[in-house]
Amino acid sequence: MTSVAWDRLLKLLDYWTPHVLVAILIFLGFWLVARVSDRFISRVFSHTRLNVLVTTLLSRAAHIALIVFGVVTALGTLGINISALVAGLGLTGFAVGFALRDTISNLLAGVLLLIYRPFDINQYIEVSGFQGTVIAIDLRYTTLDHENVRILIPNSKLFTDPITVRKS
Repeated sequence: MTSVAWDRLLKLLDYWTPHVLVAILIFLGFWLVARVSDRFISRVFSHTRLNVLVTTLLSRAAHIALIVFGVVTALGTLGINISALVAGLGLTGFAVGFALRDTISNLLAGVLLLIYRPFDINQYIEVSGFQGTVIAIDLRYTTLDHENVRILIPNSKLFTDPITVRKS
């Protein structure tokens, strides 16, 4: 290599090394905050009546949001124009949300069912022509057992249709 090439390489390294190191430190900072938020959310919500699934969902959402924010901030520090990236993420989020609207509806209804608890495990319920004993409630479906038949009812149906809960 010629001395001109070495000089150019040294100038590039001199310019980019601090930017890359700062970007890495910013990302690591956000990653550390995301890890701490996982533990914090788990610890805070362990003392409430919230279901473990809801706590896990909140913890995951906070973790992913902090990691994405850290990546975007680190890229901005490197001098990358992030406005187009943020606009692209917004459009992608809209498209994915529209495509998964039924799944997201079931997920949010599941969270609300687990928070408000209109019925509990081992209770007999009737909804939309289906009836049975509740054997599981998760974020997407509620599982009923009726005469050795398992019935999976989407949570959005349970949240919008009338439910008859029989007393034990």
